Amino acid sequence: MSYRSGHPSAALHPHAHDQNRPAVPRPARPPRPVQRPAPDARSYTIAHAGRQVRVGPVLFWIAVGTIVLLGGWTGVTATYFTFRDDVLTRLIARQAEMQYAYEDRIAELRAKVDRTTSRQLLDQEQFDKKLEQIMRRQSLLESRAGALGALPDVAITGSIKPTRTPSFDSEATTARPKPSPINDTVIFVAPPDREARLQSRTTPAAAERPPTQYAKAQGVETVLTRLQNSLDQVEKQQVAALGAVEDSYESRARRMRDALSSLGLNTRSLEAAAPRGGGVGGPFVPVRAPSSNASSFDRQLYRISLSAAQVDRLTRVLTLVPYRKPVVGEVELSSGFGVRTDPFLGRPAMHTGLDFRGSTGDPVRATAAGKVVSAGWAGGYGQMVEIDHGNGLSTRYGHMSKIIAKVGQHISIGQVVGEIGSTGRSTGPHLHYETRIDGEAVDPQKFLRAGVKLAGAG
Repeated sequence: MSYRSGHPSAALHPHAHDQNRPAVPRPARPPRPVQRPAPDARSYTIAHAGRQVRVGPVLFWIAVGTIVLLGGWTGVTATYFTFRDDVLTRLIARQAEMQYAYEDRIAELRAKVDRTTSRQLLDQEQFDKKLEQIMRRQSLLESRAGALGALPDVAITGSIKPTRTPSFDSEATTARPKPSPINDTVIFVAPPDREARLQSRTTPAAAERPPTQYAKAQGVETVLTRLQNSLDQVEKQQVAALGAVEDSYESRARRMRDALSSLGLNTRSLEAAAPRGGGVGGPFVPVRAPSSNASSFDRQLYRISLSAAQVDRLTRVLTLVPYRKPVVGEVELSSGFGVRTDPFLGRPAMHTGLDFRGSTGDPVRATAAGKVVSAGWAGGYGQMVEIDHGNGLSTRYGHMSKIIAKVGQHISIGQVVGEIGSTGRSTGPHLHYETRIDGEAVDPQKFLRAGVKLAGAG
C-alpha cells in the first residue's frame, strides 16, 4: 500500500502578476503527455497484488474501529473463558447468600407471627382465668349474701350497680361497661377467633386496617379490674356487716349475762325453767366447727351462729326475770322499797315493794312470764295477783280494783292481769308491786335497773 498526495491545480493557473503582461507568442512546443491529477490528501490508497484501492477516511476508520472492537471482544471472551469457574462460583455464592437471607427473613417473620399468636393465646388464657375467677367469686358472694340475709338484724347494702354485658366490639369499648349486679349472672362475649385474625393479617387490606377487635377491646381488662374492685367493695361490706352482727350479738350476750349476775340468779336453773315454745323438736345433730382451711367468713359466721344461739337462750331466760315495769308510760313512784313511816299508824314500818301512782282502771301488766298462783283478796293487799316465774322468783300486784287473771293461768310478758285501784290498806289509787326470791321480798328497783341495762342490749 502506498500513499500519494499533490496539487495539480497549481500548475494549471499562471501567476497573477503575469496577467497584465502582453501576450508574447511563444514558439510551438512539442505536445506533452497527459498527466493524471494527484490524489486527494484526505483519501487512503490500499495496494494489493499490483492493484490500488482508494478509500475515504470514514470508511477507513470504520474498518479500523471494527477491527479494534473484534480484537477487544476476542480478549474479553478469552478472559471470560479463562476465569469462568471463579465467576460462576461467585455468582452461585451470591445467589445462595440471597436465598439464605430470604429464608432467614421468612423464618424471622414466621417466628414473629408465632410469638404474636402465642402471646394472644396466653392473653386469652389469662382472660379466661380471670373471668372464671370472677364468676366463682361472684357465686361465693351470692351465697354469702344469702347467709347474711338469713341472719336477723342484718341489712345488706352496697350491691353492685347493674349494667349491660360488656362486649368486644368498638361500641362497647368506646362506652365502658359497668359491673353487673351481684345477683345477676355476668356473661362475657368471647373474643373473635385468633386464627382467623392471623390469616387476615397476611392480606394487604388487613395491614391497612386499624388494630384488631381484640386490640381495641383492651379496655375489657379495665372493665374486669373495675368489676374486681366492685366485688372487693361488696366483700368488704359483707365482712363489715358480719362483724357488726357479731359485735351486736356478743354485746347483747355480755349485757344479759351481766344483768343476770348482778341479780344473783342461777342462770342454769333459769335455763332449765325457760319456756321452749310450742311445736319444737327434731333429731339432735351436733354443730360441726369449720375446718382449719375454712375461710375467715365461714369461721366468723360459725361464731355468729353460736352467739345467736346464746342470745336466744339468754332471751328465753330473761322472759322469767321481772325486769320490766308493771305499768306503761311515764309513771310516778309514790313510795320506794325499805323502811318508811306507815301512812295509817305513823310509825316506822317496812315497805316490801314499790308504789306506782296511777288512775283507777289503768291496766296492770305482768313483768315476766309465769303462772298465776293467787288471784283474789289478800288482807292489806286488797285485790292481789301473785305470779310464780320459776326458780324461786315471784311477783305480787296489790290494791287492784279489778282482777283479770285467774289462778293456774300461764301469763306472758306484758299481759294484763288487772286494773289499778285502791283496795286494802291504801290511801288512793295506786299499784303496790313486789318482787320476791324464795318468798323473801327484794327491792324491785334492782330488777328495774337491770332492765335499763338490758334495754341498751337491743
